[in-house]
Amino acid sequence: MIGSMPTIPLLSLAIWVPVLAGIFVLAVGKTGNDPLVRFIALIGAILSFAVTIPLLLGFNTTQVGMQFVENFHWITRFNARYQLGVDGISLPFILLNSFITIIVVLGGLQTIRDKVAQYNAAFLIMSGLLNGIFCSLDGLLFYVFFEASLIPLYLIIGIWGGASRVYAAIKFFLFTFAGSVLLLIALITLFVHSQGNFSILLWQRMALDFNTQFWLFLAFLVAFAVKVPMWPFHSWLPDAHTEAPTGGSVVLAAIALKLGAYGFLRFSLPIAPDAAHALSAPMIFLSLIAVVYIGFVALVQTDMKKLVAYSSVAHMGFVTLGFFLFSPLGIEGGIVQMVSHGFVAGAMFLCIGVLYDRMHSRQIADYGGVASNMPKFAAFFMLFAMANAGLPATSGFVGEFMVILAAVKVNFWLGFAAATSLILGAAYTLWMFKRVMFGPVANSAVGKLKDISSREFFILIVLAVCVLALGIYPQPLTEIMHVSVSDLLRHVDASKIP
Repeated sequence: MIGSMPTIPLLSLAIWVPVLAGIFVLAVGKTGNDPLVRFIALIGAILSFAVTIPLLLGFNTTQVGMQFVENFHWITRFNARYQLGVDGISLPFILLNSFITIIVVLGGLQTIRDKVAQYNAAFLIMSGLLNGIFCSLDGLLFYVFFEASLIPLYLIIGIWGGASRVYAAIKFFLFTFAGSVLLLIALITLFVHSQGNFSILLWQRMALDFNTQFWLFLAFLVAFAVKVPMWPFHSWLPDAHTEAPTGGSVVLAAIALKLGAYGFLRFSLPIAPDAAHALSAPMIFLSLIAVVYIGFVALVQTDMKKLVAYSSVAHMGFVTLGFFLFSPLGIEGGIVQMVSHGFVAGAMFLCIGVLYDRMHSRQIADYGGVASNMPKFAAFFMLFAMANAGLPATSGFVGEFMVILAAVKVNFWLGFAAATSLILGAAYTLWMFKRVMFGPVANSAVGKLKDISSREFFILIVLAVCVLALGIYPQPLTEIMHVSVSDLLRHVDASKIP
């Protein structure tokens, strides 16, 4: 079902305002006036978030189908359309993406000294392209945004990253692009089966034979599993996170990883429902490997960024586990986990960035006793570490609890295996926190550290409020998605529980 055409193209504004703001920042950057560039970038990020607020205020949580739909001719020869729309599944990610862009621009105000205009423009343009992914209802349009979003992130890692940034950027691009080739093949197959139509909503209503569904599901699996990333497609992520600048790691963790999980909900489950049910057991198995095995891998990391990167793989394993339980509680829990991970992982990488800006080291062994000189920072870091470990009353607990509960309803031992991640998460997160914040000072430079600035305090307090608000009262988020998730499961046929 599609809603009526809005009088104000809010979704187009959500896409093109940040893109145009990024282009304007590039133009202003030619003057070499970095303070002006930073100011314009911040205003552009705030404005980009502001235009998404009416989407939230005007969204009807009781309506089935897409809302704020825009539908225009694009490439007539291929029957491709500029068709946009959001439901309760995609709306939270547009808001999250636009919000995180403000955080990233704020975070780089004083830390980025080289190519300031290009840095901020890359994030603004990427924000618009990511919004395009979340609201595209045309398969070709989705693919264009999906691929275009790789370019800014590739440049961010490759230009402003660490010593091995070129290797990490190329590895990231090759992994994701290889998956995208299979996605393109799947989209062309659907175009042929639909007799020349790129409408995603039409594809979701087609009755495809099982063999076609099976191969489509496998193509979607590789394309989206790389993005999540699921085990064993995850090896690019630690390198990308380690070498990326702080802002790049934040966007990568908070938004880019969500594209694959979103693809499962928009393509894999509704277009190939029979294959999704048939292959649910392998998907659950791969998810549990990510949850448990990668948790053990995180335990032995000595680099803070790599530890949080591996924890991201484990947390996203909860997401895919919830999706393939085919229950409202599991899918809604997975979506809540995605939003929560955006806040928590983003905050964790920002905290590591705060330390790196002062010490130029990510090695846990180089720290110790930081809390004595940075008590405010230590308090924030503790909150985010607890949320990363799944402490009740934080956002990190809500999604994981919902998924574990949904898993127990299917099979007790399945839920038990998933619940072990809470122990592992607490182990590796608190081990890192203890070694960095407490104990003897391992480096003389630690004794000279100064606590967080007012700008850093503002960024962290905003994220702390988000983590606590979602952890204490998640109902507004679950209300937004509930009708859309229920409609998805009606289509996929929730009676076929694995």
